[in-house]
Amino acid sequence: MTNTVRHSFRVQADACEALGSPLTARILRLLADGLALGTPVADRILNWQGDPSVRADALALRLAGGLHALALQGTPTALHSFYTTPARYTDIEALAVLLDTIDAAPPTLLAWLNSAPQTNEVRRSAPLIAAGHWLAAHYGLPIALSELGASAGLNLNWDRYALDIGETFGDVGSPLRLTPDWCGPLPPRTQPQITERRGVDLNPLDVSRDALRIRSYIWADQPHRMALTQTAIDMAQGITIDRADAVDWLETRLQTPMSGQLHLIFHTVAWQYFPKAAQARGEALLQAAAKRATATAPLAHLGMENDGSEPGAALTLRLWPNAQTIPLGRVDFHGRWVDWQAPAP
Repeated sequence: MTNTVRHSFRVQADACEALGSPLTARILRLLADGLALGTPVADRILNWQGDPSVRADALALRLAGGLHALALQGTPTALHSFYTTPARYTDIEALAVLLDTIDAAPPTLLAWLNSAPQTNEVRRSAPLIAAGHWLAAHYGLPIALSELGASAGLNLNWDRYALDIGETFGDVGSPLRLTPDWCGPLPPRTQPQITERRGVDLNPLDVSRDALRIRSYIWADQPHRMALTQTAIDMAQGITIDRADAVDWLETRLQTPMSGQLHLIFHTVAWQYFPKAAQARGEALLQAAAKRATATAPLAHLGMENDGSEPGAALTLRLWPNAQTIPLGRVDFHGRWVDWQAPAP
């Protein structure tokens, strides 16, 4: 397994580089070559019991998140110093700091290895705001939200953020402002009205208790992302995410049509990680609910997911009762750009 783990670290490093984090890429490349058996953390990583790849256990990001959490806490001091001023460290010096930290096996680092990373990338709300305006214009109905894989629920608040793309959409007075590179027509001006927001996650994070974990998955050399995330954390007080299997939860949420409002099921870079059997069952539940949808109780399914094409993720909207599938465009996985291709609603 050791070579497989080292390869997964290099693949993840390339992805981090492409997504604008040379520091995280450097850390993962150094560890891909320099991590050696002989200590509890290193032994666990190099003998990983599972699939360490980006599309499965995302082992490299688990370790990167744990190291960043320690740096954010300020201990050990050498690690905090490296994260603060990485250019001062040669690769040999940087690797020594990283290995000393890993060899010490701090409890935070061990705990971070136990859980899959939860990015809570708030910039993914940019296409959600645009889609919300499109749906409000299309239906003229208030919207009830159900998010699958919601983690801390930061993107359940998308209507409370501002989208600045020449004109401002969403909440024009919001302290959180999203400014992606925008290609394509502007969304409709119709403001969405949200009546309910609910989310589910196997391991939901609480913003009042888990802020360190949320922040640890934001790469250290991207201060703008960190600032956006902290603002979103401050705005998310009071949001509760249900702890449950997403498909079991979806079955309950879909049992009764929501009369007089649109029910929007959505997920951003989450569905692709569900087991194939869960995806098939979830799709069957959506199709069964689609048969109960009406003009006064419509159903929508919005996904921002990796479809195997490039660039970025596909943004796809399905609507019932008329069984429409509408490609809305493509989106950078971290929301840095949006290629909006939606037709007029």
